[in-house]
Amino acid sequence: MRTKSTNVFSAALQGFLGDYLPGLRGVSSHTILSYRDSLKLFLQFLSKEKKKHASDIDIKDVGAEEAIAFLKYLEMSLGNCIGTRNIRLSAIHSFFRYLSGIYPEYLNTCQRILAIPFKRTYTRTIDYLQAEEITAVFQSVNRLKSAGRRDYALLSFMFNTGARVQEAVDLQAKDLQLTKPFSVNIYGKGRKQRVCPLWPQTAHVIKEYLEEQRIDLREPTAVFTNHLGTPLTRFGVRYIFSKYLLAAANSQPSLKKKRLHPHSMRHSTAICLLEAGIDIITIGHWMGHCSINTTNKYVAIDLEMKRKAIEKIKLLDAKSNKQVSWRKNPDILKWLESL
Repeated sequence: MRTKSTNVFSAALQGFLGDYLPGLRGVSSHTILSYRDSLKLFLQFLSKEKKKHASDIDIKDVGAEEAIAFLKYLEMSLGNCIGTRNIRLSAIHSFFRYLSGIYPEYLNTCQRILAIPFKRTYTRTIDYLQAEEITAVFQSVNRLKSAGRRDYALLSFMFNTGARVQEAVDLQAKDLQLTKPFSVNIYGKGRKQRVCPLWPQTAHVIKEYLEEQRIDLREPTAVFTNHLGTPLTRFGVRYIFSKYLLAAANSQPSLKKKRLHPHSMRHSTAICLLEAGIDIITIGHWMGHCSINTTNKYVAIDLEMKRKAIEKIKLLDAKSNKQVSWRKNPDILKWLESL
């Protein structure tokens, strides 16, 4: 039985992050940390607004008005984009949905917060690296230094597999098979596992790097580490990627016009596979996509494929320079294929 002194908000927060998400929902540790960060920001905001210590914030201090004010604070004061704002709101929704189940007396407050809508956002064009830009990035790595050889192995792995940044930093030596057939076990979103082939040159680069670092392929040892010997973080990978992008931009000015980040390497892998003639289903499995719709977006952004499509549609007669009109064709399928 709850006493009058029970802090409902704190108790629910502990139950949500400590028991509900990992126990009943079985979500990944990365999801739990994301929810934790969002709710921590919300709690810090409430503490400042209510002029109370964070541990003294209770359910009576929280309502739809406070939640909306927090979302405005994210955008106006912290400069968060709409996407980040919606991610924070998703965590708040999930928490108050849980709270309404264990404390039904606060159902009205929870429902008002759950009614706060996500803000519509526009779809940004996906930027990726073209073949000559990828080459420039790899050529900018100084492989005479130990850190450079690590960076080269990291970038080679990410481009070969299309791995997400978190998947790359989580990679362990035991997940690699560096004898034919070369492959790697990747553990992705939702704890889904996929096996991805490694190109011979990628396997060779990684093998040399592991031998230099004296990493045993049979051990659950992090492959990509920093100068302290601890696993690289997502921020470390971002720093490495940005450093070589900046260097490569000297020979490829087009890189300066693009909005690129480590995930762009993943997009570049998908485009490369697409241009190589790999079918959409295979690319989806290669990338670890849950839905084919995610893979289909790469068809829409590949400029080279669009150019080839335009070349195939010969609407103008090269000799007469007159528009060719449609003529009745008894075999409509052949006509369609000729376009």
